[in-house]
Amino acid sequence: MKNRLLFIMVFTIILKFEAQTTIIPNENDSRVITTGIPFVLIAPDARAAAMGDMGVATSVDAFSQQWNSSKYVFSETKSGIAVSYTPYLSKLVNDIFLGNITYFNRLDERSAFAASLKYFSLGDIEFVPDEFATPLIQRPNELTIDASYALRLSDQFAMSVAMRYLRSDLRLQGVDGDITAASTFGVDISGYYQSEEEAYNDFNGRWRLGFALQNIGPKFKYDEGGQENFQPTNLRLGGGFDFIFDDYNKIAVTAEVTKLLVPTPPILGDEYNFTDNNGNGTYEEDVDDLGTLVQEDVIYDGQSQDVSFLSGIFQSFGDAPGGFSEELKEFTYALGAEYLYQDSFALRAGYFNEAEEKGARKFFALGAGFKYNVVNIDLSYLFSASKVQSPLENTLRFSLTFNIGAGEYTEY
Repeated sequence: MKNRLLFIMVFTIILKFEAQTTIIPNENDSRVITTGIPFVLIAPDARAAAMGDMGVATSVDAFSQQWNSSKYVFSETKSGIAVSYTPYLSKLVNDIFLGNITYFNRLDERSAFAASLKYFSLGDIEFVPDEFATPLIQRPNELTIDASYALRLSDQFAMSVAMRYLRSDLRLQGVDGDITAASTFGVDISGYYQSEEEAYNDFNGRWRLGFALQNIGPKFKYDEGGQENFQPTNLRLGGGFDFIFDDYNKIAVTAEVTKLLVPTPPILGDEYNFTDNNGNGTYEEDVDDLGTLVQEDVIYDGQSQDVSFLSGIFQSFGDAPGGFSEELKEFTYALGAEYLYQDSFALRAGYFNEAEEKGARKFFALGAGFKYNVVNIDLSYLFSASKVQSPLENTLRFSLTFNIGAGEYTEY
């Protein structure tokens, strides 16, 4: 009887030990935040690109729709049409590009509207099903169509709302089966403050502040059983100051920070049974015996990304496995400066920085702008400052703006 009782006790202890589990984290988990339709984060216009991919708090221009559409009610031009062209991966191919066309119209002293189309072509892809088949040329692409309305709430402050349709058609006929073009919609909410011109000792000055919540909208997927993708929802905050030396010379400096409002990928690991030899309830590599695999890709640290887009926005401020220090690394920042002579010639420079662990995008940019009658021409050039080469490195980008009713409004 005693032997039987001893056997039951030993068996129970063994079962208890075997019931212990531990999660061993994967060593190479990347915590770079990824989203669907990422091309909307590419600066489409040369002026913004030359200042380090910024635009939420810079002075108004025709491309403000892409950054902060509330700036349009501060335009001294009645309306305008702007087009831009950005070659992408130009070192490798010559048919991948980002194109944009924007139209804005200042309705009166307090309101304005704008609309734009952004198109990203991934070039021609030649698909050959077999050696006897005729090659099939396919052109995957992505696009957005949006419209905004801006209202001036006071002499110095305005807000706007923009609605956006996003479509991603990356299908390859004969390869992707039942995959279809994915589509969704998003909303932007933005605000802009521009102070009156103030006199200082040696110059006049003007402050600028801006914010934008962009691409707020539902997740989407490419097929019924596929993974849901977050939109590139982001928060932009910026501020700047204009040094106005005289009627001919002005220098504008601006700083901007941006954060993706998308959950951080958690640290994943594999869950195992283990024998707790010292009875402390924690797996110790040199002490305990690792048992059978229970489940792969279990969350070891962080939070699940399987949440709604609204929950994801709030979660994104506190879900980084590395805590507050990692959350700070998820902010990118840009610094830019612009020299203007007679509002007809501009020189620009900028710097963009992203943490190494979050993508490592770092680059310098230079640019210039020219105005002749009603036409503005802007150019920019990018120099990578990171070990991760930018797809836009050593690429010349240009924008063209046609101003209609220039000088119809006077702000100050």
